[in-house]
Amino acid sequence: MVNVYFLDTSALVKKYMSETGSTWIETLTDAESENRIVLARVTWVETLSAFTRLHRESKVDLNMLMQTIELFKLDWDSQFQIVEVEKHDCAKAGELLIKHPLRAYDSIQLACAHKIYSAFAHIASQTFTFVSADDRLINTAQTEGMQIENPNNHQ
Repeated sequence: MVNVYFLDTSALVKKYMSETGSTWIETLTDAESENRIVLARVTWVETLSAFTRLHRESKVDLNMLMQTIELFKLDWDSQFQIVEVEKHDCAKAGELLIKHPLRAYDSIQLACAHKIYSAFAHIASQTFTFVSADDRLINTAQTEGMQIENPNNHQ
């Protein structure tokens, strides 16, 4: 069975910064796990924003920031499957915003996840899980019918 995990930025950052749930995310994203890790294209910008914010807040020094960004770039190019944001994804994101109390980028993340979920929903040999550390986003994904995981629930 192939396990497909769509990670939003709040989950992905845990791979690079030590937080609650980081160990679980590391296991999930380990190349030897053979899990398929899927990210929306906007995750690139959101993740870099999170890293640089941590530096501005003096939570990571410049050397750590640069090393983390380099590792992220390497993983981005070699480990993750990237979902492009297309016109119909923006339309779906708008529908989600009207229906649920989401932030703009969260609605795009969820729209992209929905696209992948729909593609895998009919294949019995694959499971799809939406992973986020954002309770509002997790609850919305579950309401939209997706299997969910919150890395904060894993120590």
